[in-house]
Amino acid sequence: MTTATFIDSWTMTRRGLAHWARQPVQVAVQLVFPVMMLLMFAYFLGGGMTVPGGGDYKDYLVPGTLALTMVFGLEGTMLAITQDLNRGVIDRFRSMPMARSAVLVGRSVLDMLQSALGLLVLLGVGLAMGWRWHGGPGDVLLAVGLLLWLRFAMLWLGIFLGMAAGRPEMVQAVQILVWPVGFLSNVFASPGTMPDWLGAIAVWNPMSATATAIRELFGSPGGGGGSWAADHAQLLAVCWPLALTAVFLPVAVGRYGRLSR
Repeated sequence: MTTATFIDSWTMTRRGLAHWARQPVQVAVQLVFPVMMLLMFAYFLGGGMTVPGGGDYKDYLVPGTLALTMVFGLEGTMLAITQDLNRGVIDRFRSMPMARSAVLVGRSVLDMLQSALGLLVLLGVGLAMGWRWHGGPGDVLLAVGLLLWLRFAMLWLGIFLGMAAGRPEMVQAVQILVWPVGFLSNVFASPGTMPDWLGAIAVWNPMSATATAIRELFGSPGGGGGSWAADHAQLLAVCWPLALTAVFLPVAVGRYGRLSR
């Protein structure tokens, strides 16, 4: 990345940060929603949930919710892209003497910053609820790295889907698909409690791989599972986002390059 590209990308990132300052309620809502989901499942439904091998359901739930938040973040990416497209913002930026990649780089940096902030908030709430990690500092950092790696892959999927959708209204259609994919995993319940065919799908969900991997790193219950996917969760937590990024990053960049032609 050249110095000019870096400066232009940082300018785009600062633009997003300025929007945060002007719209703090919107930022707060995006941070509070995962917290509400965590509290709801922990205190409203947690009493009826069982953890594979025994253990506190909160210890099982917190890592799963962290992974879920990384996947649900693509909706915010999509919405931001479609809004800029419909307002002509991206077209104006493309007509300016600036690096063509700066808009996408700035968007990605901003979304990763927001995701990192969301992780800090959720980790703080989890600690306040009584959840604790039992691994060393290196394991904790690796777990956070795997979470952000998943978010990075979802980021490029969101950028591509946002440009493909073209309108903010279409984000709702994607939300209808994201929610079942998010819940069809081991985030809230063990795949062993599901019908065999459904449990097999849940085990191979990329989000399940990340959730299982960080449970192992945090020393939380329910990390294993007996299937190949569960026994190699950390490998899959690296490979699934890598595959998604390899597909959607070049596709998103190519789609951006063809805009307004």
